[in-house]
Parts: sequence; structure tokens; C-alpha cells
Amino acid sequence: MNKQEYLLAIDKEIQKADSIVILRHELPDPDAIGSQIGLKKIIEATYPNKTVYALGEMNDDLAYIGTMDSISQEVFDASLIIVNDTANTPRIDSPYEVNPSEVIKIDHHPDRDVYGKISYVDTTASSTSEILCQFVFSENSPWKVNEEVANALYAGIVGDTGRFLYPATTTVTFEMVSKLLEFPVKISEIAYHMITNPVSVSRLAGYIYQNMEISENGVAITILSQEQLKEFGVEEHQTHGVISLPSTVEGVHCWCLFVEQPDGTYRCNLRSKGPIVNEIAANHGGGGHPLASGAVVKSLEEVHQMSEELNESSKKFLASLNK
Repeated sequence: MNKQEYLLAIDKEIQKADSIVILRHELPDPDAIGSQIGLKKIIEATYPNKTVYALGEMNDDLAYIGTMDSISQEVFDASLIIVNDTANTPRIDSPYEVNPSEVIKIDHHPDRDVYGKISYVDTTASSTSEILCQFVFSENSPWKVNEEVANALYAGIVGDTGRFLYPATTTVTFEMVSKLLEFPVKISEIAYHMITNPVSVSRLAGYIYQNMEISENGVAITILSQEQLKEFGVEEHQTHGVISLPSTVEGVHCWCLFVEQPDGTYRCNLRSKGPIVNEIAANHGGGGHPLASGAVVKSLEEVHQMSEELNESSKKFLASLNK
């Protein structure tokens, strides 16, 4: 099916449902929430008789995009389930068990799990929010846009493009943003929410700049322990605001922030300016885009193993530049 056919197939399922639940991945970022809230508001604007719920755990720092709902198991079981921005089923954030074969999946990440009775994946899109823009702004689209939709999808796109700095930003991205800006989007307010950090996180940023280890191959590694998080008074989810810091350091080609979890595992945030990192993430049970991926590793030993793999990837990348 082409994009328009997918849109109509998804819309047909929505029309058949009285209740719709929209899910996304755990530990959400602006695109996860933006696409979730954006789709909820699209459906509410298009079909006012439908009841739409956005579910999942969320931290207060993303509440400017929208808030989550709470429903019973009975309502959940009777609802159409749509999962946004989630490449593999273990990462689906849901208070109740999800049947992957019965959901609708909309995503821009390379498939880790092929699931869903309808699965639309476009890895050329900057974000799932951009995909929803392409749907809603397509010719003869049955879906409606309003101010709430535009603000949510704009936040999602800005978040996943790093404020239009990342290579996933394309002419289509800007085309979609220009259409969103025909509505009263709160550009400055959204930007301030994204760039403003608590004092504790700003101090952690200083620590990272001072203590990141940079290899001869341009790989920057930072490991944050539970003790360090407590010392700075930073919650694990707040470390998302410091992931991109090594990108500003001359000579750094790829980097990873390893954050220790309460159970002793480490959440790994891999980013790159060229070396491929999603294959490394996949080797450790994770995944993502070639230049932005994540995983969870079991031990400090595996942290060092992943660091070596990043160094090898960066070494090959640098060698290719010199050919």
C-alpha cells in the first residue's frame, strides 16, 4: 500500500471504533508525546463522537505537550489500540497487556519487531510527528487539524530533529512545519521548554564536560552511577537533557551516555555524527536509527564492551574519510 492507502486503512479502523487508546514507548521524548497527543487531538477534531485516551507514564517536564489519561481494563480491552513511535513491543508503555497482532503501528524507526494488523513505518521521516503531518496534510485527507494538533506535532518534530540540527531533517520536514505554522504554534514557548533545565541538570552538564572520556577515535564516553545522580539531585529521566552535550566538542564523532539504573543495569544513549551506532545497539538488545540509538546493558563489563565497539565503528568511519 502507498501512504494514502495506509491513511485510509487506519482511518477506516478508527471510524469503526467507539473508543481509541493511543500508546507510545516508555521513557518518552517529545516526539513520543507529540505524536501521541497530536493523534489524539486529530481524532477528536475529526470524530467528536469518539472517545480517545493517551496512556503511559510521563514526567512533568513534557506536560507542556499534553497529559495522560487513566482508564479501566474493561475500557482498554474494548478499545482500538494505536502504538506510535515504538520499534519493538517490549518498549510499549501500557498499563495493560497489549496484543501486538491487533494494534495499529505508526513509526519512523527501523523495525525491531514486525507487529500490528496495520503497520506503517517510514524511516525517511524525521519523526512520527512528521508522519502524522504527512497524513493530515495529504490531499483529500479525512483528518482535521487545529491549534492543539499543530502545537503537539510541532513539538514532536522539533524534539526529534534536535531543533532541525540532525541529518533526518529534510525538505519534507520543513514543508510540514510550514503547514503547522499556519496555525498559532507557540514556537518560543516550546523552545524554552526544551532548552531550559533545572540547576541540578545544568550542574550535571558541567560534570559531563569535565569528565567525559574521549578516545583517539573521537568517541566520548560518560558513565553516570546511581550515586552521582543522587549527588546532583537528578532523576534518571532528566539525563535526556544532557545526551547531546558531547556533540559540541571538537573532534567527537560519536558518543554514549551510560546511566546506571536502580537494578544495576545501564541505559545506553548512543549518538553519532557519522559512525553507525544502531547495529551496535542491536548487538545489545536495543535499536534505533543509524545515528541515534539506545539499549539497556546488564553490567559495567558490557558497558566497556559497547564502548570498544563504538571505537571500532568510529575507527572504520575515520578510515573511510581518508580514502
